[in-house]
Amino acid sequence: MSVTHIHSRRAVLGAGISLAGGGLLAACSSGRDDESAGGHPAGHRSGSDDGSAGEGPADQKIALTAAATRLDLGADRTVRSWAYGDDLPGREIRATAGDTLAVTLANHLPQATSLHWHGIALRNAMDGVPGLTQRAVKPGASFTYRFAVPDPGTYWFHPHSGTQQDRGLYAPLIVEDPKEPLAYDKEWVVVLDDWVDGVDGSTPDAVLAELSKGMGSGSDEGMDHGGGHGGHGGGHGGHDMSGMAAPAAKATPRRSPDPTGPSRMLMGATSELLGGDAGDVAYPYYLVNGRSAEDPQTFRAKPGDRIRIRFINAGGDTAFRVALGGHSMTVTHTDGFPVTHARTDALLLGMGERYDVLVTAGDGVFPLTAVAEGKRRAARALLRTGGGAAPAPSARPKELDGTVLTAGRLKAAEGVRLTRREPDRTLTLRLSGSMAAYDWAINGKRYDPAERLPVRSGERVRLSFVNGTGMWHPMHLHGHTFALPRGGPRKDTAIVRPGETLDVDFDADNPGLWMIHCHNVYHAEAGMMTVLGYRD
Repeated sequence: MSVTHIHSRRAVLGAGISLAGGGLLAACSSGRDDESAGGHPAGHRSGSDDGSAGEGPADQKIALTAAATRLDLGADRTVRSWAYGDDLPGREIRATAGDTLAVTLANHLPQATSLHWHGIALRNAMDGVPGLTQRAVKPGASFTYRFAVPDPGTYWFHPHSGTQQDRGLYAPLIVEDPKEPLAYDKEWVVVLDDWVDGVDGSTPDAVLAELSKGMGSGSDEGMDHGGGHGGHGGGHGGHDMSGMAAPAAKATPRRSPDPTGPSRMLMGATSELLGGDAGDVAYPYYLVNGRSAEDPQTFRAKPGDRIRIRFINAGGDTAFRVALGGHSMTVTHTDGFPVTHARTDALLLGMGERYDVLVTAGDGVFPLTAVAEGKRRAARALLRTGGGAAPAPSARPKELDGTVLTAGRLKAAEGVRLTRREPDRTLTLRLSGSMAAYDWAINGKRYDPAERLPVRSGERVRLSFVNGTGMWHPMHLHGHTFALPRGGPRKDTAIVRPGETLDVDFDADNPGLWMIHCHNVYHAEAGMMTVLGYRD
């Protein structure tokens, strides 16, 4: 097998620090090295205060600097934002399953920050949640994350501090399989994002401040998420399955908390695929690998090449419907774990989700289009295997109106299925909130790190997500993967549609304090987060 790794435009810098807050986890660390029921290594022992113990010598030492910088989004649009280096996304980290990484984060930002390794079943002290697994990395300080990467797959990393993820602070983490079963010629990592930071004075913090005022300053009638997302149109009206037919979603005329920036509150965005309301934020740009649709990245291959595409949704408030014009896709993995191969025309990715697909390249120039689901606008990149003019930025591949695959249609590959077992414990997580008050919560409570859901080591745990709101939520579990029902795929992030209940099972094989939260940045910051904790 010949595999070519394509790295997009990115750069990194670095420095070094100490891990503080190890005492937070002393009672929840694991020293086991055995395999779990799902075929995954158990949690590793917590390290010393410098984050360097608990693993052998690092196979890779990596330096990252988080700093303010100017980013080029293409088409003569540059913005001031925060990033890892000077490019967007940040530089890809690539390792092999079983490797130990030592990643030193130097914080040159004006705020404290951290790094969360999304989807990795790593030791708890390295999970990167300030106030829970570590102390935040203060401005001018640095911190070394040292951990083994147990499982091959497509992962990524980002802060777990405020709304920072909705800036430029994210990058792929690709873990290769030393016994790779797939045959392909080239590989394309595709990171999807919605962008607001630095545009006309906007910042994610200002967006959160505006949303937090809710829509209740006038009449609250019809604004409650429990009965439909009020001013967002509610229900399924006015939206066909392509996301193209409804009138353009518009921001409300409410003034932004930053008087130099426009309102970013979204109105009228609906999606049948998402079960109603599509999102809260009217983003001015949607990006593929940091580029706008008017100035897209071009991936070059030869006709007949077999290409592995790794999709990552790094967005803050946007699900993307993705298709490659003129091609069908064969889905091979989701959230890093293999599935029984399935062909589809298009994919739906919630925030935090990842999918790997295989395509056989045709001859010509083809748009890879990522429609902001329910928001009508789109990001894109190009696949070029021959001559000819590129399609216009407004072009929409017919595949977007074809079969759209969602995670519930997939089955886990035989080697990663959970063993058959009834749950020892069921934890019900009731998702609640309203746009009127912007009071997103789990079980009626906003996030409190002192409150823990009870779990015992070794249990099969069922998480029952009960969505009583009129909004969809991509729910993410740290430190574990769960199985979707009826032999469904292994995942760490799953969409829960409004008015629906999703039951997922996982094995409590990685002790520590682990977040469960909505991966909508603004919902999480408003309070839709909780913690489960257990000892070895």
